[in-house]
Amino acid sequence: MNWVVQDSETIIWSLALVVGAIVLGLIIHYLLFSAIERMARRTQTILDDSLIKNCRRPLKLIIPLLVVSFSLTLAIVTPSVLAPMKHIISLGIIAAVAWLLVRMTYVLDDVILSRYRIDEKDNLQARKIYTQLQIFRRIVIVVIGILALATMLMTFEKVRQLGTGILASAGVVGIILGLSAQRTITTILAGIQIAIAQPIRLDDVVIVENEWGRVEEITFTYVVVRIWDLRRLVLPISYFIEKPFQNWTRVTADILGTVFLYVDYTVPAQVIRDKLHRILKDSDLWNGSVWGLQVTNTTERAVELRALMSASDASAAWNLRCEVREKLIAFIQNNYPDGLPKVRAEIHEKRGDELLPRGP
Repeated sequence: MNWVVQDSETIIWSLALVVGAIVLGLIIHYLLFSAIERMARRTQTILDDSLIKNCRRPLKLIIPLLVVSFSLTLAIVTPSVLAPMKHIISLGIIAAVAWLLVRMTYVLDDVILSRYRIDEKDNLQARKIYTQLQIFRRIVIVVIGILALATMLMTFEKVRQLGTGILASAGVVGIILGLSAQRTITTILAGIQIAIAQPIRLDDVVIVENEWGRVEEITFTYVVVRIWDLRRLVLPISYFIEKPFQNWTRVTADILGTVFLYVDYTVPAQVIRDKLHRILKDSDLWNGSVWGLQVTNTTERAVELRALMSASDASAAWNLRCEVREKLIAFIQNNYPDGLPKVRAEIHEKRGDELLPRGP
């Protein structure tokens, strides 16, 4: 090629110019972010800190590339060498700008989520916002990636010519792609529907496939549910549109728990009711909203008692139920040792032709 046989002084000058432009760009980047960091220390805002954290590395690439692109106008090289160099730099700038736009979505996340704490007890609104942001951020990132790739490809002359031919047959290609990507499109639409309607949110307590767990991650195509024993149940996102499931925190995290006891007819229900109230008042797990004890069933052997109690969330309700069950059983054992269910029988002795009762 022509540029291989150029004068050595011209090549050295051009390389020195490019290296100098890169160094100058890095110096500009350093000075710029030093000034921004000084301002951020004075303002102490989430926006400043997030901009510094997310934009530093993309701009460390963009600024030197822009300086190099400008400096190439001063380079003494032939057009056959200058054109490929400008093309490579243009591709780098496009990729760096796309990277910067992706990082800006995280800046938006930080600013919005700073107003909504997901680690608080009453985090329903925060989980709603966080779920929407997570899904829409992934959509924006995919769109940015596609546009950046398309822009980079269109800088090639042969690709532009190929694109003209493809557009001429776009109808046929569109039908083929639509049929082949039907499932993918359905999945993406399901993700958008979940982001808007929100039948589930991050950290929701759900019952799916007969498993109790919390929604740990929501992506474009699948949802990860963390089961109570730390297993992960991975479900397609369309599952939560097409199939029924239980969401225990859809409106509020408050939940009612029940404990069933089976005692003898000799155990007074009111005494157990009073003991239940004392247990709940002494427990940090009870939220003070609902409690009660009722006789819900009787059989020939026992009386069924249902203790009802409320808690702030499903985990607290589970622990509260276990605590109440244990303490009520201990109370009955200590105060009514004969109060557990019994099997009653009556035995008769035969005397002559008579059957006489022998006693229980």
